[in-house]
Amino acid sequence: MATEGEYESILCVKPDVNVYRIPPRATNRGYRAADWKLDVPDWSGRMRITAKGKVAYIKLEEKVSGELFAQAPVTEYPGIAVETVSDSSRYFVLRIQDDNGVGETRE
Repeated sequence: MATEGEYESILCVKPDVNVYRIPPRATNRGYRAADWKLDVPDWSGRMRITAKGKVAYIKLEEKVSGELFAQAPVTEYPGIAVETVSDSSRYFVLRIQDDNGVGETRE
């Protein structure tokens, strides 16, 4: 994890992203964007990818206020924090957790 004195770098900013609450995988075939309700996002905002030390953070923020909606630390890729979608290179699955360790999956 990041140590004291390390600074945070901004790697990427996407001003318009959509988030969808997606169903759990029914099989081992992987996630498919075609199974989601792409015309009805559950949230829209901005995504910033930052790095501090050897950890990247995918941050979903409100567009105007910059308030943090959700964050996913990425310690390795491929890994459980970010997964590909089998039928699209445009979408991905992001696993986020609340402060109690309860997981949710979003795109």
